[in-house]
Amino acid sequence: MVDFSLSDEQHMVRTSIRAFIDKEIIPLEAQVLRNERQCGRGLEPGQLRDLQLKGKSAGFWGITTPKQYGGAGLGAIMNSIVYIENGRTFVPFRFGGSADNILFSGTEDQKQEYLLPTINGERVGCFAITEPDAGSDATAIRTRAVRDGDDWILNGEKTFISGGSEADFVILFAVTDPNKGASGGITCFLVDRNMGWRSRPIPTMGEWSPASLVFEDVRVPNRNILGELGWGFKLAMEWIGASRYEIPSMAVGASERLLDMAIEYSKHRVSMGHRIAEYQAIQWQIADSHVEIEAVKYLTLLAAWQAENGHDARHASSIAKLTGSIAANKVVDRVMQIHGAMGYSKELPIERWYRNLRVYRIYDGTDEIQRRTIARNLFRGHAKLGVIGA
Repeated sequence: MVDFSLSDEQHMVRTSIRAFIDKEIIPLEAQVLRNERQCGRGLEPGQLRDLQLKGKSAGFWGITTPKQYGGAGLGAIMNSIVYIENGRTFVPFRFGGSADNILFSGTEDQKQEYLLPTINGERVGCFAITEPDAGSDATAIRTRAVRDGDDWILNGEKTFISGGSEADFVILFAVTDPNKGASGGITCFLVDRNMGWRSRPIPTMGEWSPASLVFEDVRVPNRNILGELGWGFKLAMEWIGASRYEIPSMAVGASERLLDMAIEYSKHRVSMGHRIAEYQAIQWQIADSHVEIEAVKYLTLLAAWQAENGHDARHASSIAKLTGSIAANKVVDRVMQIHGAMGYSKELPIERWYRNLRVYRIYDGTDEIQRRTIARNLFRGHAKLGVIGA
């Protein structure tokens, strides 16, 4: 018998996280909407840091960070549950105490210089592989790194980099041997901002505020190679794979909150003498949304379970990412339709979610790339039909 229930510990953490989000984060939504209209920012960095420290005081710090680095080490399933709860608000808040998974691959010196300060909130990094002509096709990157004695000289541009404006160092992927391609020809570097790269913010329709990064003769010491020379693409795929179940988790949280808003509104809104909840047109939109949310929830938790138990979760994560991104956009569209003109107005946060959720179908692997990956896995036999479990 398959048991889908949470353990006592998972249930306790989920309840506590939800209480924290309800008390500390959701009340900031009105302020975030005002800030967006006035200055284009959701929360000031200092305010975000204070909220993270509040979370730390409540025991929410480094959810998946190993205990040896001061984290809770709760694993992928709990991380997914936390992201679901985070997704219930559009306030751009994340609990602190974490770092990019591939930073744990660094040398002891790199861990002291980059990993530990990032976990402690003293440094901010960003992940940079996407370029103007290399989006979903990461193997097409053109940023070059040329050896010069004990250093490397970097030249190139990265674009749509999350956190690029705020970061003081970048996890950068550059071509070190153009003759070897992705397998052996791309290397990962840790590059401090004071080494000379610069950033420019890219305005978007939602809260996502990426940046373009420019590297012109940026000199980086050889000791700043993360992992092995030429094996950066493997690290890049590890980073991308680790985040794909997080996005559908956020989609589940947002969709559940939005659907709850639609249910409550439908029970009180009267049109033509009846509450609109009595109309089949509304009931079907509510039912379809709930079905899609539940499907995404368990697909996402399956991917997290596979990751936590040492299985290859890439195929399941692609399925969860694809279905979650599409479902969230369907749900927010229905919820806006149910609310009518009020849903379209800025008096309610629905339009904010409508803009925010659209990017889920683009970043960290577009819908089209997920479909390509899923189909390729089936054609090549990496994934099989009729299998139950891992």
